Order: sequence, then C-alpha cells, then structure tokens
Amino acid sequence: MKYTEKISNKLNELLEKNYDAEKGYLNAADNVESTKLKCFFRARASERSEFAKNLRTEILAYGQIPEDSGSLKGTMHRNWMSLKSLFSSNDEEAILEEAIRGEQASYDEYRDILKEDDFAPSTRKLLESQKQQIQSAINNLKLEEELA
Repeated sequence: MKYTEKISNKLNELLEKNYDAEKGYLNAADNVESTKLKCFFRARASERSEFAKNLRTEILAYGQIPEDSGSLKGTMHRNWMSLKSLFSSNDEEAILEEAIRGEQASYDEYRDILKEDDFAPSTRKLLESQKQQIQSAINNLKLEEELA
C-alpha cells in the first residue's frame, strides 16, 4: 500500500507540528524556574520527539518521504512561537496556558486527520495513541496550571 499525496501531506504536517512542539517544550523548560515544570516540559519534548520518530517510520513504511524539520508556518508553530514573548517575564502560569493552547490545537489536528478513511490500520492505531497521549498532556498541564 502506498498513501495518496493528500494523506502523505497530512501526515507530514503532523510530523512538522511535532517537531515544532518538541522545540516549544524545550524552550519552555529553559524558561521556567520550577524544577518540577522543567522536568515536565522536557518529558513532553521527549514524547513529541518519539511521536515524530514514529510518524517518520510510518510515512516511510508506506512509500512516502517524511519531512526533516519543523515548519515555519501553521497554527501549531504560531502557538509555540508565541511562547517566546512570555519567556521574558518568566510567568510560569502564562507559559502553562500557552502550552495548553498549543496542545489543544495539536489534539484538534489529530482529531481532524483521524476523520480520514484512507489510513492503514497501523497508522490509525499510531495516530489514536498519540492523540490520547496529547489529551493526557492537556490534563496534566491543566493540573499544573491549577497548582501554579
């Protein structure tokens, strides 16, 4: 089986957004003082790196060429880049709020792409699993925000 260009493009968009999210989480970890939040953000960055690795493998398995880096466009990129403006103030609550917004946008992207019918079962399973992990991250971020 080989994916259509449309499906391949959508998977590559998710791949790029995971690269962007990884970078955003690493930036967040570097710009908070709380050791607990630093660890949390680094864990999320590692998770997103793993998401990207798994998506790359899946894209290659179905005869397509994966993207090599994050995007310079798109909703997720703008969400993560807006974190930069918050870093100067080291406002951990604002950083958490922005991370929640970024993750919610990511969750929405996964939900939307999963409406497609043209996925191999392995791809659908991978995307569903990643979507669930993103929902878990949202829940954890909201809990951290309440405690901040």
